[in-house]
Order: sequence, then structure tokens, then C-alpha cells
Amino acid sequence: MNYKSNIEQQNLLNQFLKEHGVQLPEETLDKLYQFADLVVETKQFGNLISAKDSEKFLSRHIADSLIPYIYIRRETRDERRENVPESLSSLLFEPRLVGSDMNVQAPPQHSPLSSLLFEPRLVGSDMDVQAPPQHSPLSSFVCSEPASVLSSIKWADMGAGAGCPVFPLAIAMPEVQFYAVEPRHMRVEFMNYAKEKLGLKNLTVVGKRFETSGLADLEFISCRALSTFENDWERAQPALKKGGLFLTLKSFNSISHLENDPVVNIWKYKLPNEEQDYALVTRGNND
Repeated sequence: MNYKSNIEQQNLLNQFLKEHGVQLPEETLDKLYQFADLVVETKQFGNLISAKDSEKFLSRHIADSLIPYIYIRRETRDERRENVPESLSSLLFEPRLVGSDMNVQAPPQHSPLSSLLFEPRLVGSDMDVQAPPQHSPLSSFVCSEPASVLSSIKWADMGAGAGCPVFPLAIAMPEVQFYAVEPRHMRVEFMNYAKEKLGLKNLTVVGKRFETSGLADLEFISCRALSTFENDWERAQPALKKGGLFLTLKSFNSISHLENDPVVNIWKYKLPNEEQDYALVTRGNND
């Protein structure tokens, strides 16, 4: 399987991104394809992925890993462009989201997510977005110079495994500092190998359990299919700075009991050629 020449898988990924208003540069896509090939073809670190999933790594795992990036773009897209540097505007806002299949539940009026982002006001079917709070981590994606501020954002991924979602996110957002936290030795060895192959200077691999990693005061913490939402949040919350954001990728069935929880936001979505529903669940640390 060579994803740099697998046109079918490339088309599925790019169509998925297009449906959500994302058009990545060719250089970024090429690195995503390289990462996919590394996961599927590298054998000296053990089996990193099942044979079945190795055939759909772009459409299943890379697409899923980029959901937090799409989410951040969506939450920031309507901010006034005159306040955004041209370089950051092109990174976050072009092209605008159109034709999205995502089913987004509006955050409750007084939920942590509402205050963390923009205190949105629903007007008709569109969102009338106020400027984000000055110290919100997402506000840095909207209002600040990318070189000086985005590089100070710290984003950790718990239980990073073979690198999803943290490698695709680090490739898509090279200004942000990422930490891939994983205790299993062979996975750590692979991620260090892949990091060097891809030249990802904005990614640090931490070979420890998250609780003993020493990471703290983080703007973002993510994980993917790790444990229950409740357990993941309990582990992540102490390392989040006040106003920080926790994001986790789950099957929708595993978090459906949270639909009426006022402190979380659920973003339901489909992946290419997959029957089940998936969800991005976020919670702000405003306690």
C-alpha cells in the first residue's frame, strides 16, 4: 500500500475535506500521505495497524484525526477578517465552510464552551459570532500574530499510540507546539522515527503516562478512542490551564448519553465509506 500513489484514497480524503471547507496545501497533503505510508509500511516497531484499516488509512484515520482542525476552523471562521493578519486568515478561513454534513449541536447558553469561544448568539440559521475572550486559546487562532502567539500554544495528545490524531494535527498546524504522550516503548520509538522522517519540529514525543509526563498549563488536550469520556476528562483536566479546551474523538454510540449534558459540546459527523456515526466531544476547563 503506497498512499502517495493511491488516488482513490487521496480522493476520498480530499473530498471529505472539501465538504467541510478545507483545502490543504499540496506540501501538507504530501506529508499526510508520507505519514500514512510510515504507519502502514514500517514493520520494525510491530504491527501498528490492522490489515483491514491499512487499506483505508487516509479516509478513516487521517480524516478522523483532522476533525479537531476542522472544528477550530469552523468556530473561528466568522470572526471579523479585518482583525486577522492575512497569513493567518488564509490558514484558517479559506475557503469558507460549505456543504458540511456535520451535525453540530449548539453549545448551551452558559456552557464552558460558549464562554470559552465567542458567546455565540443564534440569529436565524446562522451564528452571529462575537469576538472571543482575550485569553481563550481559540482566540489565538483568530486574533493574534501566528509566529509570536501560535508558537506559544501547547497541545498534548494523551495515549498517542501510532500517532493519530497528533501527527496529522501537527502537520496541519505547524505553528502550534504538540506533545505526543504515549507510555508504550515501541509506539514511542515509532513516533520518534516518524517525526524525524517527516521533519516535524513542532512535535515532541513523551514516552510516559500522561499523569507522569510533567505537562501542565496546556491550552489543548486531545485523545482518540482512548477510554470513556468521563475517564479521559478526569485525566486531562488537571493539566489544562483555566480556559483550556479538552477534545476527544469517539464513536457516537459511546457518548450518546452525554447529549443533554450542559457542560459538553458534541459534534456528530460521518467518515468516508463508514456506516457508523462519530463524534468530537469538547469540554472547557472553566472550573
